[in-house]
Amino acid sequence: MQNKISVIGGGSWGTALSQVASYNIDKVLIYARDKEVVKSINNDSKNNKYFAEIKLNKNISATSDLERIINFSKDIILSVPTNSTRSLIKKISKYLCEYHTIISTAKGIEPVSFKTNSEVIREFFTGNVVVLSGPTHAEEVIRQIPTAIVAASKNRKLAIRIQNMLMTPRFRIYTLLDIKGVEIAGAIKNIIAVASGITDGIGYGDNTKAALITRGLAEIVKFGLMQNTDRKTYNGLAGLGDLVVTCNSEHSRNRRFGIQIGKGASRKKAAKVVNQIVEGVKTVQAVHDYLLNNKELKMPITQEVYKVLYENKEPIQAVDDLMSREAKDEFYYLS
Repeated sequence: MQNKISVIGGGSWGTALSQVASYNIDKVLIYARDKEVVKSINNDSKNNKYFAEIKLNKNISATSDLERIINFSKDIILSVPTNSTRSLIKKISKYLCEYHTIISTAKGIEPVSFKTNSEVIREFFTGNVVVLSGPTHAEEVIRQIPTAIVAASKNRKLAIRIQNMLMTPRFRIYTLLDIKGVEIAGAIKNIIAVASGITDGIGYGDNTKAALITRGLAEIVKFGLMQNTDRKTYNGLAGLGDLVVTCNSEHSRNRRFGIQIGKGASRKKAAKVVNQIVEGVKTVQAVHDYLLNNKELKMPITQEVYKVLYENKEPIQAVDDLMSREAKDEFYYLS
């Protein structure tokens, strides 16, 4: 077994990854700001806030001390929302050394800078960075429901090391070199998942969902190719796999948020119902701003989601406008 691993983030995904890691690693330490979460993990081996019914393995403990979590292990899983990445990495940078490896798990793009999580991390940290992404709902991973994911790094040996360190019989990891492609796929699929929820909220059916997922993938590919990423990435777990699960699952917070919008709720009310970070809301804003400066790139689903969320466009009208666009060849964007 490996010796130790640190996990920053006491939410559902950080807790699920801690449980996965605990099968291969002697000691797992979780950082959580919420002192009640820390207390419940240390006293009851449970995260009562997210998984009150799940018993965590005994080799998992928790702390609210950032310096301790960084010094605990050279391998650090970073499991915080995209909008918290910059402030957190800036705060912990004084404790980080080049021998550390940061394993990034958030799926989003930072507004204004338009940077992925690994790019934000790179502003403050010069050591190794790996991105862990794919079709993974924490609610299933923590229950050991078979799951497959990718570990992406520009350094193949590093990706393989993380693969060997975290892979279990129920948590299969593949390696990939296209770190930016993986991050783009994970971020933009959240926009499509919001759109998927909107169509569900309106009451549309399977035909609509299939068209949305397929054309949503086309938008992800178009965007990814403009960023000089690998086309193959979007056919895999981080692309199509993550898109399918997020557009269909009851666990998907982006889809659940979209359902409320489709039923007529405001952005604020929908967010309150979900009561968790909905990455797609910020990501669609970031991508919309990018499209304003790159008019040759057409992402109609993304643009309609933006209009619904930020310009109060009626969801049914948005779908009608998508359906009545000019006729095209299906793969025009690849020619």
